[in-house]
Parts: sequence; structure tokens; C-alpha cells
Amino acid sequence: MVVSIKKATDQEKLAAFQNYDAWVFDLDGAPWSHYSNSCRVVRHGYFPRATFRPPGASAPGVIANSLISGIARCAGTIWKGSGLVPGAKEFIELLRSYQKKVFFVTNNATKSRVTNATKLTGLGIAATTAEVYTSSFAAAAYLKTTGFRKKAYVVGEKGLVDELSAAGITCVGGPEHVGKEVDWTEPEPQVEIDPEIGAVVVGLDRYINYYKLQYATTCLVNNSSCMFIACNTDSRGHFSSSQEWAGAGTMVAAIIGSSEREPMLLGKPASFILDHLCATHQISRDKCVVVGDRLDTDILWGNQNGVATCCVLTGVTSEAQLLSPENKVQPKLYVDSLGDFLTVKPLLPTSCTIM
Repeated sequence: MVVSIKKATDQEKLAAFQNYDAWVFDLDGAPWSHYSNSCRVVRHGYFPRATFRPPGASAPGVIANSLISGIARCAGTIWKGSGLVPGAKEFIELLRSYQKKVFFVTNNATKSRVTNATKLTGLGIAATTAEVYTSSFAAAAYLKTTGFRKKAYVVGEKGLVDELSAAGITCVGGPEHVGKEVDWTEPEPQVEIDPEIGAVVVGLDRYINYYKLQYATTCLVNNSSCMFIACNTDSRGHFSSSQEWAGAGTMVAAIIGSSEREPMLLGKPASFILDHLCATHQISRDKCVVVGDRLDTDILWGNQNGVATCCVLTGVTSEAQLLSPENKVQPKLYVDSLGDFLTVKPLLPTSCTIM
């Protein structure tokens, strides 16, 4: 593949700053495109993907062009380890001072939007709940748009339950079923199922057990109208620097195997989060940019869903990997660090106060 991308000049950074009024920063640190080619059920692109259609809209993403937005990934983009990337806080403040919209997106369903906003604020980047999008929120928002009135069985953690509950959805399972076991001493062991379950919602569950798998499987097998929702299908996650860990795709794949049902995918790489973000905040996709450090997640997600992309080299992607002829995922532009955008500050009009 011929690589035509070059590092952004100050003029190109200035053009990006002026053109994109919504900057979307991705918070994830886990790949979701590294699925085994030998396992069809967890291979990238297999699942149906939900799109969001606002009430009264003829199609998703039909938005007025008057506003602009940006999206970015945080781990490796905004922070590294326990500290902020130099210049990240100042650049986000610069965006806000020029009335740019800022959003933070993560596939991690174990933490709620409130928890993520609190972490960002604690690091010195003021963030509201409305600016944070998680795959757990996406699951709740999707069910809400369908007029869902039943209970949801949760294979996942507290953050997923919190988001579903905030949407008025009664949850069964989740943390309540940690350590729950099937009584194998019974002559006919069985798991009693709440008959009001109308959806099985699956996210990362670091406390997964056989009881949860059987409960979810029985809901889906015994009730063909029960919805099967996957917050994300990430193959692996990074919970420590020493090794990679099994991701939410592990739980999803197990339930696909036992239920022989296909889930509706709500997190990246599906378009639902971008659809919802653009519709809710009245943003046109051509005025939106995704900023992240991973080619196989952040940049691919943006490219596949019709928004501009910017790769930063403070995370997992090196300049050599980015410019390699073998790389098939190219961002619209790239910079060494988010702080590099601060070079546009002297070039900007001074009609408003710079923070």
C-alpha cells in the first residue's frame, strides 16, 4: 500500500482546528479487531450493528451543518499511566475557549459515564457526563429507543448496571450474581429464570461464572423474542502492563456458542455511538474528528463511520508502523502528541479569551 500521509504542519493543524468543532477523544486501551480468523462468531464485522435514529429523523446522521465536533481516545492520547500527556489539558482548554465540542468515548462497559467524567476531572480535565460515551450507555440508550419495558439480564459489572438503571431499566444479575453457583447435588439441577427478562446485555465481566452463562443462555434459548445485546466484542484488554487480558468478546462468544444467537453490537466499531452523539448534540459528521493512538481501533472506527481521524504517537502506534507500506489504516493527519496542536495558538484570532 502506498502511504501518502505526512506529519501535520502548523497550517494543517490550524485548518483542522478551524474546521472541526467536535473533537472526540477515545478512552480505550484495548484492541477490538484482533479476533481469531478461525472463530467466525467473534470475527470483526460479523455482528449486526445498531444505528441510532432520533425521533422524527428520516435517517441516522441527517444533521444541520452549523456545528462541529471532535472525539478522542484518552489512554495513550490524553493520559499515559497516571499522568496527563504534556499539553493535553491546555489543548482541550483551547478547544473549549473557541466553543469547540469535546467528547470522550470508551468501549469499556465496567465504568459508568459518571465514573469516567470524575476520573477526567480529577486529572484536571473538566468533563460532564453528557460529554462521555461508554458502550454501557450505548446499550441503555438503544434499549430506550426501542421502547423496552421488560427486565434486562446483565452479564457485566456495576458500570453497566448503573447505566441501564439510569435509563429506567430493571436489571437482574450483574454484581448480584457474583459467586452464584448451580446446585449440582440436585437430581435435576436448573437455574430459575425471571419470566420478565426481555434482554440479555453482555459487557466485560471479570467475575464471570457458569451460573451467569447458564442464566443468559436459558433466557435466549427459551424466548426467541429476548434481545441479545453486546456492549462490545473487544478480544483483549490491558489491565496491567505485564500482559493482555481476556476482553468482553470472550463473554459474548461464550453466549453465542451456547445460545446459537447473534448479538446486536452497540459499541465500537458499530456506528451507534457516533449516530447518537451527532444526533443528540446536533453535529454533522463532516465536522467531527476522532483522535486516538491506535490504528486498529480509533482510526479504523472513525474511517469506517465517515468522520475525519487524527493519530497521535504517544500511545501504541509508532511513526514507523504508521508509515509502513504494510499499514492499511491511514488517518487524515497525525501528530507526535496532542500538545503539538498548541502551536496553532498564535495563529488563531484573538476575538475570544484563551483559557
